[in-house]
Amino acid sequence: MESHSKESDLGKNEQDRSFDTVGSIETSVEDGFTVVAVGDLLFARPVTTGYYPGLSDVLKIFSGADVIFGNLETNILDFRSKGCPQAEYGGAYCISAPEVGPDLKAMGFNMLSRANNHTLDWGIEGMRETTQALDANGIVHAGAGETLGQAGAARFLETPRGRVGMVSFATTFSPMARACDPAGEAPGRPGLNALRLTRSTVLPQEMLEDLKRIREVLPGYDPTVEDPDKVVLGRSLYRAGERPGYSFETDPRDVADILRNIRRGKQFSDFCIATNHGHEPGEWSQDPPDYEQSFARKVIDAGADAYIVHGPHILRGIEIYNGRPIFYSLGNFFCQDIRTPVGGDMFEVYNKDPRIDTDAEVTVDEVAKGYPTAEGFVGPQSGVEFYESIVAICRFEGNQLSELQLYPIELRRTNRFANRGVPRLAAGQQARSILERMQKLSEPFGTRIEIENQIGHVRWRRA
Repeated sequence: MESHSKESDLGKNEQDRSFDTVGSIETSVEDGFTVVAVGDLLFARPVTTGYYPGLSDVLKIFSGADVIFGNLETNILDFRSKGCPQAEYGGAYCISAPEVGPDLKAMGFNMLSRANNHTLDWGIEGMRETTQALDANGIVHAGAGETLGQAGAARFLETPRGRVGMVSFATTFSPMARACDPAGEAPGRPGLNALRLTRSTVLPQEMLEDLKRIREVLPGYDPTVEDPDKVVLGRSLYRAGERPGYSFETDPRDVADILRNIRRGKQFSDFCIATNHGHEPGEWSQDPPDYEQSFARKVIDAGADAYIVHGPHILRGIEIYNGRPIFYSLGNFFCQDIRTPVGGDMFEVYNKDPRIDTDAEVTVDEVAKGYPTAEGFVGPQSGVEFYESIVAICRFEGNQLSELQLYPIELRRTNRFANRGVPRLAAGQQARSILERMQKLSEPFGTRIEIENQIGHVRWRRA
């Protein structure tokens, strides 16, 4: 019996050690491992063989990187034979020519997130065609699938310096785009990996009391279920607080699923990226929503080696947490404004007539009316921040983040609509202005950015 007990203890210890190894959240890559991260790819037409002076200089930055990451905010398909514009969409219909697949490969992109508010712009067929286009070009992608299990699962890239996992999810999406798993006889639902948020509007107490009085005179009011701390009107939630604004709570079920998928992603890789597409609290805000810093740290604690946010289409700050980078928004890498076709609904939204007006004129009107101005940007430069961004280069030595460089880019805002939105390196005062903006936005997170030769160098206090 004693001998059996010792063998059992030995087996238990081996299991414990095995679990510790499998459950490790440490980075485990070869020295020199490099990640290039950019923001949204509002990418409609191929560019690598076109006339875009300066694009090659941007692509040189990609050279030698193990991972080149971006958020694919479009569908790649031949719209003449596949899918149709959906009644629920995330703004403009974002679709791209089939040639965009090979073009992404030619630029070097090898990991793309798919969960965003345009995932199902062209229906399930558009989502599936995009999957095929990326698979055909050897580009790893995550965030969309035939079920929630598939959409939420980590996907993996093999590199000479380590295996890389990626989990993609979105907080901004149309309700019908959310994927679902099978249940009993009901099949699963294709779509994206969602992180649902509950938004509340924070108001001073006296304003909340006014809303209570309004609620009391409306039909259906039930005083027996009144909550003294909040008011629901027209499906909008209001609560009292010292600082007016918007507050968000994450769905605990979605959080649990995402953290489990990140943990699994890290268990099967040497380096794991978690990436979120969210517009909250609004594209006018240079600050992330109130839930995100706490959530981002949970993501890192679960095993992510980098947390990358995109969606606001403007820059937000950078935090280094436990030696791992958190990008609260990387802005746009592509912003090709004119897309075709835009779908009949868009003509109605902008009061255009498809028998008279063109889809280009619809898009021009959308840009003029639909691009909000971020806090701190006013006057004739309204919307300029949509066309200014950065390319982030993360290098690792000794399994630690050793260097983080920021290259400022601009997306040819002054060019004709037909060819604007393609990146080139910013220069002179514009480059300095972009980097100084990043300095200011990153200060609240304890991150210091030094500017040398028109490149930002992120410094932080290493453990």
